Amino acid sequence: MGDKSRTLPVDPNLPRWVCQNCRQSLCVVGVDSYADKFLNEYSSRSGMQGSSIHGASSVLGSTRMDNSFVLLPKQKPQPQGMPPRPRGGAGQPDMSHPGKTMEESFVVVYKSESASDGGGTHLPSADGGSNGHLQPHNSGFHSTITVLKRAFEIATNQTQVEQPLCLECMRVLSDKLDKEVEDVNRDIEAYEACLKRLEGDARDVLSEADFLKEKLKIEEEERKLEAAIEETEKQKAEVNTELKELELKSTRFKELEERYWHEYNNFQFQLISHQEERDAILAKIEVSQAHLELLKRTNVLNDAFPICQEGEFGTINNFRLGRLPKVPVEWDEINAAWGQACLLLHTMCQYFRPKFQYRIKIIPMGSYPRIMDSNNNTYELFGPVNLFWSTRYDKAMTLFASCLKDFAEFAHSKDIENNIPPDKQFKLPYK
Repeated sequence: MGDKSRTLPVDPNLPRWVCQNCRQSLCVVGVDSYADKFLNEYSSRSGMQGSSIHGASSVLGSTRMDNSFVLLPKQKPQPQGMPPRPRGGAGQPDMSHPGKTMEESFVVVYKSESASDGGGTHLPSADGGSNGHLQPHNSGFHSTITVLKRAFEIATNQTQVEQPLCLECMRVLSDKLDKEVEDVNRDIEAYEACLKRLEGDARDVLSEADFLKEKLKIEEEERKLEAAIEETEKQKAEVNTELKELELKSTRFKELEERYWHEYNNFQFQLISHQEERDAILAKIEVSQAHLELLKRTNVLNDAFPICQEGEFGTINNFRLGRLPKVPVEWDEINAAWGQACLLLHTMCQYFRPKFQYRIKIIPMGSYPRIMDSNNNTYELFGPVNLFWSTRYDKAMTLFASCLKDFAEFAHSKDIENNIPPDKQFKLPYK
């Protein structure tokens, strides 16, 4: 089996067997030659005439086989022409055929004569009698499969290994079984040596009295050990009780710890939220304070009514207030300057009311402002004016200067109240 160097014709209808270990394809050949040798050996040894076997073609070439089973008597030597059996299978009974071993039964496959020969196959009878003439039956493909399967089943039962196997796998299996046999033999030798050593040791036999004393001593020790065991069991029960109490306490402590950590986490979360809110408020306060300082340093009146000097004239919003013979200024520009001055003074007076006694009222009306005295008399503070109509214009300018003086005195008193240094207190640049 498994011979890869030989090339033989194979019937395509015949199934290809594979090795049960390496799964390689196998080609079963030589069944006829082994059957011939077996029958010749058996006939010569038993004194029986051999049965004639016709046909010389290969089993695989003819695809026809007869199924024959030959039972050999016990204590018969193995024929010389039989193929060797796998190691480790001898001595193991066939479970499918109780009472028969591998030495008692063999499967022999014979060739079947062709239809043209008209003859049959003569097989020896199982009881060693005269030759019995058996007609070929179950010939062909199905008989071939049946015979091979039966052979592989017997080999599997005897070796406890799935058959068929190729030569290489069979060698590996044989080496493995040899190693197991060697291990078993070494174990047997070790057990035998141990048994001999025990049999050779001298045995001290106690007398009846010594035996009783030893027995009483051992019983006393047994009672002490039982008492110790009972004491240990009591201690174990006490320890188990304490352990249960400690486990309950541990469970309560774990619950308290878990609750504590939950509360701690909640507190930490609230604290972080408050801190973030506080930081946000502080940031807003800082921004508001910076804005407030900027607003404190910012004077809207200075931005809305810039007052400066241009040559010999004072200006407000770039409007010159006054005229000279050498520098004539249009009345429209002078009126606009008076309107801006009146609006500035009126705004400052209104801002500090009611603390500031606003006796002289200024009525800003753009380029046509008017002044009202305490008697509700109104005077125009705009031009053009001439020599005959300058009295009302002069009266209006006088009332404007008086109102400005009153407001300067009020501002000076406020700076004194707020403890402003004298060099930074409000005062007019003229008297």
